[in-house]
Amino acid sequence: MQIYLKKQKWKLGLFTLAVIIGVTSLLVTDNLVKNLAHEERKKMELWAEATRIIADTETDYPDFTFFLRVIEGNETVPVIVAAENGEILEHRNLNPARTGNEEYLQRQLESMRNKNEPIIIEFEDGVRQFIYYKDSRLLVWLVWYPWIQLLVIFLYLLIAYYAFSISRKAEQNQVWLGMSKETAHQLGTPTSSLMAWLELMKEKGYENDMLAELEKDISRLEKITARFSKIGSRPVLSPADIIEVIDNTVDYLRIRTPRTISIERDYNRSARILAPLNVPLFDWVIENLCKNALDAIEGEGIVRISVSVAGNRVTIDIADTGRGIPRGRFKTIFKPGYTTRRNGWGLGLSLSKRIIEEYHGGRIFVLNSSLNNGTTMRIVLKGAARQDNNN
Repeated sequence: MQIYLKKQKWKLGLFTLAVIIGVTSLLVTDNLVKNLAHEERKKMELWAEATRIIADTETDYPDFTFFLRVIEGNETVPVIVAAENGEILEHRNLNPARTGNEEYLQRQLESMRNKNEPIIIEFEDGVRQFIYYKDSRLLVWLVWYPWIQLLVIFLYLLIAYYAFSISRKAEQNQVWLGMSKETAHQLGTPTSSLMAWLELMKEKGYENDMLAELEKDISRLEKITARFSKIGSRPVLSPADIIEVIDNTVDYLRIRTPRTISIERDYNRSARILAPLNVPLFDWVIENLCKNALDAIEGEGIVRISVSVAGNRVTIDIADTGRGIPRGRFKTIFKPGYTTRRNGWGLGLSLSKRIIEEYHGGRIFVLNSSLNNGTTMRIVLKGAARQDNNN
């Protein structure tokens, strides 16, 4: 569990750092945009002043070189000069292919009115003109640049995370395959030896009750070996009775369960619900969930197993009255290595999720849970069919 707490802290730290970088970028860009907008307005005010001075000067041959340079120097800011009655007198830095269209000019004028406060030119004869303008293309690009930059970074991180996840999953699959086959191999040898010893003990006439229990344990070892041999590769599914599988698991666990805990079957034991299953693996899932439910109960408690069918979907709920799971860990508990037990490996629920979702095409999840009030785990499988007892 400590591993996942550290991973969560690292993820939170990296996310916080990304947010800080993003916010800083936006703030810096916003400051640059404001400064550039202020400079463009000053340029427009200077442009308006130059226009007024040229119009009001009565000298026959005044030197307007500086003022003309000011006016002609505006090559980026779209601008329209309009009279008080709204007539467009002059325009600059608009789309030259469309400036002959009066509707286009009027739309641009309306857009500029909504964008910035106009600059008023007051001439000596009392006539007023208005300079309307909007942000230059450079300013517009600067406004959108940080958002585009963040989007590109986000897409890059998303693709990188997806590629890393696929690579890590493929690596995990190889580890599962190797570990499972090696475990099955290691268990197979002593199991075969025990079977031989069992046959020898039968010939020697040992007590039948003792041999029967030994035979059960050997059968259990065979089942465990079969589970590990199948978990490393995609198993074959065949129609099997879910009720029978659950009943067998409950019968096995009941005699190994403390008397203070009862296992209740909330389903019709005589019903037949067929679904495509790999019985050794599906039986493993039911056993894992039941054992986790038993471990979660401290003292007295109940584990209740419910089965229901709706259409071709079968739902299996395993509920306990144990200590519960914090809501923030509903998904974490299915991660490999996550465990709350001191000597636990944290593989049971991870294997169960793999068996149900990857091999059986179903779903397994925490239906509900609250601290000290118990947990309900749910399995949903497709392709189920109820059969009458007579069939």
